[in-house]
Amino acid sequence: MIPAVAIGVAAAAGVGAAVYAAYRPESQIYGATVVAGSDPRQVALTYDDGPNPEVTPYLLEVLARHNVRATFFLVGHFVKAQPELARQVAAAGHLIGNHTLTHPNLAITSARETRRQLAETNDLLEQTLGQKVRFFRAPFGARRPATLRIARELGLHAVQWNVAAQDWNPATPAQLLERMEQGIAKNQRKNRASNVLLHDGGHLGLGAKRMPTVDATGLLLEKNIRNLTFVTPENWV
Repeated sequence: MIPAVAIGVAAAAGVGAAVYAAYRPESQIYGATVVAGSDPRQVALTYDDGPNPEVTPYLLEVLARHNVRATFFLVGHFVKAQPELARQVAAAGHLIGNHTLTHPNLAITSARETRRQLAETNDLLEQTLGQKVRFFRAPFGARRPATLRIARELGLHAVQWNVAAQDWNPATPAQLLERMEQGIAKNQRKNRASNVLLHDGGHLGLGAKRMPTVDATGLLLEKNIRNLTFVTPENWV
């Protein structure tokens, strides 16, 4: 007979492993995702939860000033509300990704609803922008095996990250810059490229106050003391 304590420990370990697999950005347990390449000079700036009329136009200006191509994972409902802004992002040459229709937690969403979220957003983005969408980021980075299987069936590469500026919490541009630089330096010590998670919007609605992120982006690009090369996840597929 297996002692009850041992059963409890094993159950807790199983839960912990499942949480790690579903929510750890770099975990590949539930399936392959794109994180970053092997060139430590490369950095992908990725922005979630847009388009956001309060912030996205200013971010586009900063990126254009430095001739940097970034990646925008767009929420379908916000694209419906701001189609012209979404077209501006695409017209500026940035990579567009699918960030679902309504930003649900796909680790606990049914397979049917997951497919609807991704397929409808793909259709919406392609109709609005006139271009095929090949990349997807799960809200919160949350996924399960069915999530990644459905994404593959829809021709989407799932993209995670290995640097988080944590700009969903109030912070100054200097604090956000420090987090980005620390994360990039850590990856460089491991001979890894960096995939930086940032936000130009907020999943709860349009109008999220993300100007510190815009300013931090500008600071990173102005300093660029590490002679970084800015890329998109396309480079790592």
